Amino acid sequence: MKIGELAQATATGVETIRFYEREELLPSPARSSGNYRVYAPEHLERLAFIRQCRSLDMTLDEIRVLLRFKDAPQADCDDVNGLLEAHIAHVAYRVRELKALEHGLKQLRGQCGLSRQAKDCGILEGLAKTVTTALQPTERQASHGSSRPPSSAREKRPRGRLVTSP
Repeated sequence: MKIGELAQATATGVETIRFYEREELLPSPARSSGNYRVYAPEHLERLAFIRQCRSLDMTLDEIRVLLRFKDAPQADCDDVNGLLEAHIAHVAYRVRELKALEHGLKQLRGQCGLSRQAKDCGILEGLAKTVTTALQPTERQASHGSSRPPSSAREKRPRGRLVTSP
């Protein structure tokens, strides 16, 4: 099958399929005499597996590990369980972060007054205070002449995750 057919069969964008090939998650397909990619049923199965992993918000590195195990069916799968446990912990951490975000947004929404004019909007005032507070240098920064917040005051975020179409 050609790339468009594979894309349609898996509800995956053509560029995403090419991306997975460049990332070596999906093996390069054979080429036709007209230099078109020709995908086999194995490509369809592997792409479906990748898509399922992505729907579970797994990183490309996590998927690579799982694919290595899938490609070595005789291997011990204890590491697969460990990978999944680590991913579950990461998801739980993100859920806590999102709940904190929700709480903060609800507090901000609670600042809404009865005025319908933007100049008296409690939400806009709350956001402006947040930005102003974040921009004010701490005493430690002022004494050290640093324009960056100290590492303890910097926003703590988990390592970024590569986002692609699942």
